[in-house]
Amino acid sequence: MELKAIHCFLILLIISSICDASRLSQLNKTPLKSIESKDGDVIDCVHIYHQPAFDHPLLKDHVIQMRPKHQPEGVLAENRQFNRRKSITQLWQSSGSCPEETIPIRRTKQADASGANFIPSNLHNKGANTELIGQATTLQFVATLVGGDQYHGATAHINVWEPQVQQSSDFSSSQLSFAAGSDVSNFDNIQAGWHVYPLLYGDSSTRLFIAYFTIHNSQTIGCYNLLCSGFVQTSNEIALGAAISPLSTFHGAQFGIDVLIFKDPSQDVWWLHYEGTPIGYWPSKLFADLANTASAITWGGSVLSSESDGQQTTTQMGSGHFPEEGFGGASYIRDLYLVDESLKLKPLGNPTTSAKQPNCYNITLGRNEGGGDFIFYGGPGRNPNCP
Repeated sequence: MELKAIHCFLILLIISSICDASRLSQLNKTPLKSIESKDGDVIDCVHIYHQPAFDHPLLKDHVIQMRPKHQPEGVLAENRQFNRRKSITQLWQSSGSCPEETIPIRRTKQADASGANFIPSNLHNKGANTELIGQATTLQFVATLVGGDQYHGATAHINVWEPQVQQSSDFSSSQLSFAAGSDVSNFDNIQAGWHVYPLLYGDSSTRLFIAYFTIHNSQTIGCYNLLCSGFVQTSNEIALGAAISPLSTFHGAQFGIDVLIFKDPSQDVWWLHYEGTPIGYWPSKLFADLANTASAITWGGSVLSSESDGQQTTTQMGSGHFPEEGFGGASYIRDLYLVDESLKLKPLGNPTTSAKQPNCYNITLGRNEGGGDFIFYGGPGRNPNCP
């Protein structure tokens, strides 16, 4: 059920509301400072209590928690020390920084605002982009999955690439995803990772993203990054939706991002750590089914295409190469651990893998001697064995 529901969620990503000038003004908050990035992005430094989260009716009187009261501890300290030697940055950071008590928010432009948010009510909402709804959409995904238990958190080190996408409405993503719910009509989901999504950003850069959504009583609420209210950001250093640098090269230098999501029961929030630093959280009150624990966690990649000519898309997943090519050739996610209720890291146990069309995109699962799981995954899309 969890994979089917996540499938439905990803389809919703391209069914976006038409964004007029009034909607754009709601997305872009008045900044205390603005930074022009070399890649064309504008990063607005917005007062931390003026961020979009406080537009949510459940968060009007919310008091920001700047750091977790408790954090998971385990076997990742040595890995983080290694990763610092190949640290990931965001391109805008070379052009300036946001002061204390502000958060960096990537400014949404009119040109890319059409991909900003999900349908605000249901699939028949009159504001929905009917042109996109009318197109045939195809989701391809590969994932390692744990399910059937109560999960309090998980980690991932996600190798970063710049996959080629066939058209602007396609996207390619690699992510860590949490889900909970009884069926596809009652479901909560949070995600973090990287993706390439021209419709949302106006270019094909590899960007850090988060997403959350809830589906209950035929109402769908959620968005990417800070394009709707919900996620509370605390970091003044990381901009959600900003471009990642450097990127991995085929049989060359490899780079990745560390992602940790876990539930802090004392604060009743789901914290997100990026590169070992807490950057914000989803308050549990946003969710019905994900309020306490997750019922499924997945690590993997996704490709969404609106190609309508009957052929498989050429949009790449990961590096664009199959997992058999191994380190340096195929994309990988390592350091797959769960967080238990005492906030200790533990191995996955008995995960399963899933590939919708393995001749197009595939996945392999392995385990290090120290106990941490890893996956190689990805593919080129259309090829002689995947027409």
